[in-house]
Amino acid sequence: MTGQRRALIIANGEYDNPGLSALRSPAADAEALASVLADRDVSDFDVQVVRDETAHVIASRVEDLFADSAPDDVVLVHFSCHGLKSESGELFFAARNTRPERLASSAVPADFVQRCMRMSRSRSIVLLLDCCYGGAFGRGVAVRATGEANVLDAFPGGGLGGRGRAVITASNSIEYAFEGDHLADDHARPSVFTSALVEGLRTGDADRDEDGWIALSELYDYLFDSVRERNPNQTPSRDIEMQGELYLARSRRRRIKPSPVPADLRAASEDPNMFTRLGAVTELQRRLTSENLSVAIGAHEVLTAMAQTDIQHVAEAADVARQEALVRAEPEVVVFGEVVRGSRPVARIRLEGPPIAQACRFTASHSWLRVTEVDGGAEIRLDQVEIGAFDGRVTVTGPTGEVAVRVEGQVVREPEPPPAPEPRTAPQPVPEPRTEPRPVPSPPPEPVLAPAPETPEAPRPPAELPPPSPKPDPFAVAAGLFAFAAAVYLVVIAFQVNSSVEDFFEDGGWTVSPLIAFAIGAGIAMFAPRTRRTVGPGLLCGLAMLSVVPYGPVVLVLARGCLLVAAAWALVSVRRDRSVRLGLRKPRGALTFAALVAGIGGVAGLVVEAGELFAYSSSRADEGAIYLVVAMTLLIGTVLGAFLRPAAFGVAFHGGMAGGGIVMVCMLFYALPSSSRVTGAGWGIALGMVLSLAIVTGFAASKAKG
Repeated sequence: MTGQRRALIIANGEYDNPGLSALRSPAADAEALASVLADRDVSDFDVQVVRDETAHVIASRVEDLFADSAPDDVVLVHFSCHGLKSESGELFFAARNTRPERLASSAVPADFVQRCMRMSRSRSIVLLLDCCYGGAFGRGVAVRATGEANVLDAFPGGGLGGRGRAVITASNSIEYAFEGDHLADDHARPSVFTSALVEGLRTGDADRDEDGWIALSELYDYLFDSVRERNPNQTPSRDIEMQGELYLARSRRRRIKPSPVPADLRAASEDPNMFTRLGAVTELQRRLTSENLSVAIGAHEVLTAMAQTDIQHVAEAADVARQEALVRAEPEVVVFGEVVRGSRPVARIRLEGPPIAQACRFTASHSWLRVTEVDGGAEIRLDQVEIGAFDGRVTVTGPTGEVAVRVEGQVVREPEPPPAPEPRTAPQPVPEPRTEPRPVPSPPPEPVLAPAPETPEAPRPPAELPPPSPKPDPFAVAAGLFAFAAAVYLVVIAFQVNSSVEDFFEDGGWTVSPLIAFAIGAGIAMFAPRTRRTVGPGLLCGLAMLSVVPYGPVVLVLARGCLLVAAAWALVSVRRDRSVRLGLRKPRGALTFAALVAGIGGVAGLVVEAGELFAYSSSRADEGAIYLVVAMTLLIGTVLGAFLRPAAFGVAFHGGMAGGGIVMVCMLFYALPSSSRVTGAGWGIALGMVLSLAIVTGFAASKAKG
C-alpha cells in the first residue's frame, strides 16, 4: 500500500453549557493516543488533534480529512466526548458550544460524519467512539452522554457504497463509557476504553497471533477483554465490514519460528556414540548464542529434547548448555522505597544473556505498574498508587522461559511545607533633634550624644538535627554481642593460660591475637548503621567458615561456637532486611581476581607445607591432613566470596576468610616442629598470600558500594 496513514483525534472535555458536565479524560485521551499513533515504530500515522473546539470547527476538520483522502489512504477518526440524542432519536457529538436544547445548530450530527465517510475516496476507514449513549452520573464514575442512542444504528453497514469501514464503540446502546474510578482525583487519566486501546497498541498485547502486526479484528478482541476485565458493566461493540484484514500497528510480540538444525548436526545429536552426541551439544550451544533468533530457538529445542531423553552424562551436558539461554533479569527485586504520592519514579529491568534470552515481553500484575520496553530491558513507572505499602510483579516471558521481578515499596503523603517565618522589620533610625543657633559671641560647646542602644541579635534557629538512624534489627544486635563475647573470651584465655609475656610468645598465646582483632571488628560492624546490613554479616560469615575446622586448643571451642552463632544471627538479620538480597553473580573487577589469586596462593602454600609434613615423618600425617582441610576450606571460601553479591557482602566475606586464614596459618606454624620452621617454605607462602588477601580486601572495601 502506497497511501498515507492519517488520523484525526477529537477530544472535548470542557463545555460552555452548565448542563454538560466536564470530562477529565478527553485531554489525556488525546495526548496518549496521539503519541502512540504517531510513533513510527508502532503505527506511523500523521496525527491531527482537535481539542475543546466548537461544532463548526470540528465539522470542518472532519470534512477536510475525508474529502482530501486518497483511495489507498488509511483514515482513522477518534471521538472522545459526550454523546447526545435529539427528541427524534438522532445522535450528536457534543462540542464546546453545544446546547442540549439546540443540538442541530450547536453539535456535530452523526449523520454528517456518516455522509463524509460515504463520500470519501478512502477504502480503509476506522471510526473509534469513546462516548456513551444513556445519561447517568454516579459516585465514582463520570458518565459521558445523556439520553439513549445506538451508535451502530447511526452508522449502518450499507452506507459506505461497498468501501471498507469499521466502527468500534466504548459501550453498547444501553451502557455508559466509564472515565475512571476516582472523581476526586485531580490528575487526568485516559478513559477505560482509550486506556486499553493505547496499551494494546503500545505494548503489542493486542497482537493475539503474535505475527508482528495488530489487525483491526485482533484489536477489538483485545479491547473487549480488557474493558470487560476492568469494568464488567461496560461492553465494547463493533460493526466491521472490510474485505481482508486492516493492520493498524506493528508489534514486538512476534513469534519466533525455529529454524531446523542442519541434517548432519541432527544426525550427530542422535548418533549411538556418546562422544559424538557430546560434540553435537557443543555445536548446538554455539548456535544457541546466535543473533539469528530462529537458529537459536531451533538449537534450544534440540538441546531440550536431549536433556530430557538422553543418558545422564549427555543429558547433563545438554541441560548446562541450554541454561545459558534462560531468561535472566536484573535486579530480581525492584525496591522503590518511600515514594511521595503523585510522583512518577522510574526503575529499570535489565536483561542478560544471549539474544534469544533477551527476546522477551513484559507483563505487569497490576494496572498501577506501567512497563515500557527499551533496548536491553524495560522501564517501570508507578501510576496512581494508593497510599500504603505496594507489592507487584513484572513477568518477563521469552522463548526459553520466564521469570518474575518483584516490585515493592511504600507510598507516603507529600510532607507539608514548614510555615514561612514572619517578616522582620528593621528598627527605624531616630532623627537627631535640630538645634537653632543662638546669637552669642562664642560657639556653644558641642553636645555629647549618648551612644545608641544596641539592638539585641535575634536568636539563631537551632541547627537541624541529623535524622535518627534506623533502629537496628535485634538479630543484628545479637550477632554483634556474640562476636564481642568471642573476643572477650579469647582475651581472658590468652592471659590466664600464659603467666608472663615470655610464655605468651613461647606457648603460642599470640596466635589468637588476629582472631581477637577480627572478632572485635565484626562486632563493631554489626552495630554501625552503615555496615550492619552487609559488611558485618559478610565478615562474620568469613570468620565462621574457618572456625568449623576442628584444630587448635580445646579452650578455643567456645570462642568458635560464639562466632558460628554470631554468623547465623547475622544471616537471619540480612534475611529480614527486605532491601538486601543475597545472591550469586559473575566475578567482576581486577580486585576480585586479585583476591582470588591471593586466596589460591595461600592454599598453595598450605598444600606445600602439608607435603613437607608427609615427607618429614609418618607420625605427622594427621597434621598434614589438617593442613589439607584448612586449604580446601580456604579455597572454597575464596571462590565463593568472588561470586557473592551485593559487592560489599562479598568483599567483607573475603576479609573474614583472610582473618581466619591468618589465625589458622599462625596456629599451624606454631604446631610445626622446629626443623620445619627453619627449612619449610610453605607456611611463609601461605601467611604472605593470606596477608595479601587481607590487604586486597581492605582496598576493595574502600571501593565497593553498598
